Amino acid sequence: MLTTPDPVASAVTSAPMSREEAIDHVLRNDPRFSIGQTRIWGNPFTVFTNAPDNLQALLKEAVGNYPSRDFLIYQDERWTYSEFAAEVNRAAHMLTSELSVQPGDRIALAMRNYPEMAILLMAIVSIGAVVVPLNAWWSGEELAFAVNDSDVRVVFADGDRYTSLEPHISTLPVTLVGVRDASGPLQYADLLARSLDDSWPDVEVAPDDDFAVMYSSGSSGRPKGVLLTHRGAVSSIHSWRMGEEVAALMNPQAAANKTGLPAYLIVTPLFHVTALHSMFLRGLSLGARMVLMYKWDPKEAAAIVEREQITRFVGVPTQSAELGRTAEKLGVALTSLDTVASGGAKRPAAEVLQLAERFPEANIATGWGMTETNSLGILLSGPEYVDNPDAAGRLTPPLQEMRIVDEAGNDVPAGDVGELVVRSPANMRGYLNLPEETRETLQDGWLFTGDLARVEESGLIYIVDRKKSIIIRGGENISCLEVEGALHQHPAIAEACVFPVADERLGEIVGAAVYVQEGYDIDQDGIRDFLKDRLAAFKIPERVWIWHTPLPKGGTGKLDRKVLQAHCQSRDD
Repeated sequence: MLTTPDPVASAVTSAPMSREEAIDHVLRNDPRFSIGQTRIWGNPFTVFTNAPDNLQALLKEAVGNYPSRDFLIYQDERWTYSEFAAEVNRAAHMLTSELSVQPGDRIALAMRNYPEMAILLMAIVSIGAVVVPLNAWWSGEELAFAVNDSDVRVVFADGDRYTSLEPHISTLPVTLVGVRDASGPLQYADLLARSLDDSWPDVEVAPDDDFAVMYSSGSSGRPKGVLLTHRGAVSSIHSWRMGEEVAALMNPQAAANKTGLPAYLIVTPLFHVTALHSMFLRGLSLGARMVLMYKWDPKEAAAIVEREQITRFVGVPTQSAELGRTAEKLGVALTSLDTVASGGAKRPAAEVLQLAERFPEANIATGWGMTETNSLGILLSGPEYVDNPDAAGRLTPPLQEMRIVDEAGNDVPAGDVGELVVRSPANMRGYLNLPEETRETLQDGWLFTGDLARVEESGLIYIVDRKKSIIIRGGENISCLEVEGALHQHPAIAEACVFPVADERLGEIVGAAVYVQEGYDIDQDGIRDFLKDRLAAFKIPERVWIWHTPLPKGGTGKLDRKVLQAHCQSRDD
């Protein structure tokens, strides 16, 4: 393992390099980012040859480089890198001694952004077990589905999730452990108090062993468990680490101006790859100080940025916009920020310029990635983003390959629209318990993303549409088919069609058209009340158009989602 200096240690103060020159310079001169070829699951991939083998090795490297540096902060609780590692190791030994967890066992985490989420996650993967982060906004039924689907042995849950889960998993062979405000016979704090061994667990974890099952809402209805490996996660993290060096060579003056230590504010949930990978694990590898927020509050976020001198902020577009407006209202410049990035959804074009004006010293950035790619994908920042606010960006080097293909899988000409497919060792191993869906999505190492894209002559990639029936509400993926399935459970609803409705704050919200059978009298509120026990609150339609005749259909007799969406919205005009 190579010793890692502080980020951008290779930055020089000579003339700026082009992107291509900087990438080539780092690959030729920095052994941390040496690349080679290997076969994974029978397919050839470009890989980092000197990257850590697994996430425990990544943590060991960080602790070795930054032992006394502040690492994790939550309200008035603080851990240095060494203190965090000690608690991780105590939790790891607790898992084996108190709960008999073995390598390969799946352990679920159902909680908001508490420190225990980060500690337990690293403890689980350090002993070769597999973490299953559950969406804290799901209903009890949805949480129980994932627990059952992933064959979880132990669930650690905070108060609300404990209460939601308890009645649904009483018949399952699952141990439920309370965290923080949860009540129950088994408590994390009690179990941890009995574990005094803070030595590193000596467990062999191979690069291609699973580290997580992360659930992603897909177009097929039920969430799909995405199988992610240690090599996949480390490939993403190491690519971003290399990106720091490339950026420093492209803009050496900006790199020289960065005098403070990296500090990240985590405002999105750790059960998503935006927070877990591109913030927490990335920050861990770079020696960043990380502050967790339990719940989004723009005033509190602005105060934390000032107090902790936060350098990197990543949130859904709504959050970065609200941070900008709040900073302006409070009269604070938040000058410590060097990056204000968005993930999970596309920013409105006008907002990009507004953020650049509000944070003139910061890089305004955007990113495209998927759970299925360990968040690795496409990035765009700085003046190029301001000049091209509708673009997704450029493929993150150096491991990824990309194609744009037609329905037959053939490459389309430059500038034409087709499906984006990507290949890299960061791609998922497959979908849990879904071999057909895995074969459709992964073909010869290529991942078919379901997103329609085009590449301009400039090399910029534009995501133009989605093949999948997905709504992205404030960064949360919502399956139209899942919501339609819940609506069809209502005895009065004969037909239902769900579609996105544009929203200034959240990007998209859930809209639905329903055909109510004769003899029933229901309204929007009644429909939403019916869905409360069946869907997470964020999935419940905020706009419902009630039809008393069958919903209009296309020539094939099928509901045309886009036509019906336009028809419904025209009724409001």
